[in-house]
Amino acid sequence: MKRSIKFIATAAAVVALFFSTNSSAQTSDGDSKDTRLGVGLSLGIPTHEFFNFAVGGDLKLQKDFYSNVSGTASIGYTNFSAEGEDAGSIGFIPLKAGIKVFPLERFYLSGEIGAGFGTDDNQPTSFVWSPGIGLGFNNGLDLGLRYERFSKYDLGQVALRIAYGFNLSR
Repeated sequence: MKRSIKFIATAAAVVALFFSTNSSAQTSDGDSKDTRLGVGLSLGIPTHEFFNFAVGGDLKLQKDFYSNVSGTASIGYTNFSAEGEDAGSIGFIPLKAGIKVFPLERFYLSGEIGAGFGTDDNQPTSFVWSPGIGLGFNNGLDLGLRYERFSKYDLGQVALRIAYGFNLSR
């Protein structure tokens, strides 16, 4: 549990640090209709005591509806790993759709739902949901913190996502 608190405190410090920068994520001079493709890496702390580390990667398509509201669709891979005598891992391919809302410049709230497909034959598909917060910048950098839950497995994670987005509209 101490490790989880340290991770969350570190992530909060990173988010606070980026709040103090001068870049902006969305422009306020009209509604953007841009489409972006983000490539991200996620590092997480599992909420189940058997697993001690999660790592993943994803591709996220983001379509701006207004200057402060975007729709998202993502696909990726997440691996939960355990150490010790009972070392093992479990993998998922999450396929999700969601929304990002920017209530403040750079800062966003997000929510996604979808399916987590198990990578082993004996792993059934799970409903997955993930609320989050983050910071997006005009230079393409996206830093997010999310809670992600795989309902079928009573398994979740608190994950820090670092991504770079390519603007496909320009």
